Amino acid sequence: MGFHSDFERALEASGLAMHKPAFVGDGRLHRYRVADDKAGSKNGWYVLYLDEKPFGAFGSWKTGQSLTWTATKPETMTPAERRELAARMEAARIARAAEQAKVRDEAAKRAARLWETAKPAGNDHPYLVKKQVSAFGVRDLRGQLVIPLRDADGRLWSLQFIAGDGRKTFLTGGRKRGCYHAIGRPASALCICEGYATGATIYQATGHATAVAFDAGNLLPVAEALRAKFPRLSLVIAADNDSETAGNPGLTAATAAARAVGAAVAVPDFGRAGHV
Repeated sequence: MGFHSDFERALEASGLAMHKPAFVGDGRLHRYRVADDKAGSKNGWYVLYLDEKPFGAFGSWKTGQSLTWTATKPETMTPAERRELAARMEAARIARAAEQAKVRDEAAKRAARLWETAKPAGNDHPYLVKKQVSAFGVRDLRGQLVIPLRDADGRLWSLQFIAGDGRKTFLTGGRKRGCYHAIGRPASALCICEGYATGATIYQATGHATAVAFDAGNLLPVAEALRAKFPRLSLVIAADNDSETAGNPGLTAATAAARAVGAAVAVPDFGRAGHV
């Protein structure tokens, strides 16, 4: 029971406590409902070994977290024990990857059903009115804007929902990495940015096709996917200038993505675009 309790505390400390804890220490991947998630959901996952060297891995499909736990500190282990720990971590990684593929496939099917149910969005949606942009390839589902996340081949993987007050959520379990929402058709240049409102603003102001990557962390994967698809096209990474945030993550991510694919980078004042 002691190791069960230690593992349970590790989940709690990470914000992934199990609703009605009941752990199975068989070394297999199990899905569970995170305490704060809605009834019926199983966004949490864990792998737990409860033998002479207890080890666990756990995370969330919803938040993207992936963490490990050991009852024994690695620095006190023998070389053989470290090798065993490494083997268990690799087994947990493989199990997680296989399960994640299933979760993403389920989410993609759910996204397709919701997308078909949604209706074309009008320019009078409160969020669009507030941002002074139009609806480009987006839909409306019960008052929420629905933005599709597609890969470079056009396959729908997930959805982003934007409420009238601007609150944004993603379809749980859906793939985001390397996926984007395309506005317009590429001609002389293709812009890549973080959010829908920014992408729509760029398209309206310049006429250049724009890919919405949804967040700073996805700029590089999207830029790489689009560079592979359009090897000779001029790419421009439009940065979110988070000047009031330490490290300016928006500009930092945009600059890194631009360097990786040989693109230009532009900041919001539009007066400092340049090749990096």
